Amino acid sequence: MLNCIGVITSGGDSPGMNAAARAVVRTALFEGIEVWGIQNGYRGILDDEMFKMERKDVSDIIQRGGTFLGTARCRRFMTPEGRAEAAAKLKEKGIEGLCVIGGDGSLRGASLLSAEQHIPIVGIPGTIDNDVWGSDYTIGCDTAANTIIDAINKLRDTASAHRRVVVVEVMGRKCGWLALTAGISGGAEYILVPEEEFDLDQISSEISEAYKKGKRYILVVVAEGAGSAVEIGKTIHEKTEIDTRVTVLGHIQRGGTPTIIDRVKASQLGEKAALALISGLTDLVFGFHKGSVVSINLHDAVTNKKILDKELFRLAKVLA
Repeated sequence: MLNCIGVITSGGDSPGMNAAARAVVRTALFEGIEVWGIQNGYRGILDDEMFKMERKDVSDIIQRGGTFLGTARCRRFMTPEGRAEAAAKLKEKGIEGLCVIGGDGSLRGASLLSAEQHIPIVGIPGTIDNDVWGSDYTIGCDTAANTIIDAINKLRDTASAHRRVVVVEVMGRKCGWLALTAGISGGAEYILVPEEEFDLDQISSEISEAYKKGKRYILVVVAEGAGSAVEIGKTIHEKTEIDTRVTVLGHIQRGGTPTIIDRVKASQLGEKAALALISGLTDLVFGFHKGSVVSINLHDAVTNKKILDKELFRLAKVLA
């Protein structure tokens, strides 16, 4: 059983990270375990930005987006020498294990720290992309999808008024979950994701035909990894001669008050992760599968690629 653990948020921030960190801290303290907060991601370990935490340190944060611990990219940690230095810094503080809240890259770094330095690690998937293998859900994806839907609802109003084609670019360099989910929820006619090829000539031809039949507007949702919405919008305009506007949502998708789903699920994962780490378990990621909390092998989580649900692809085409 571990007597002292640390909690860290790393990589891109996502709404609900605070709820997860809060759950880790309060669960550890409830069990009589010392817990340290690590600021600014892995860089905070190397720069000694760590502090012993009490219950009050996680008060009034469950409703806040972002991460109160901060996050940052750290090139030093990407080297074996950097990870050895990080392990030494943790041991200096008496931190025996680490709870890592972050996405694929953060969990991969955690896996290397465990393998090379034998630091017990338990991960919690925190990324709006919902792309961590083995889990149906990652912290922040629900809030981000709802932010996109809010934008789509507003864009639809002005698109209809002017009979425009509106192209909306959302986050997702390697995974199109946000685009696919928000596109279906927002009634998009076309959803372009990196996992599936598309033909802009065919799409443009179909749009022209739809307008001839009286269509008032077309909504195209593009995951950033599928291509530039600006270039896609330009091509559609050139081929159809229909007024086409592009909106790139950008980092607004990362911010905002987390939804109830992200607060509750993050809290559940935080408690399970803390209890597992305290009990001496390591190399696990806690996620959700079919509504229940499950443990996933950390190595499997970072070496396998999550596949988008083919049924959602089919549904998107049927409903378009």
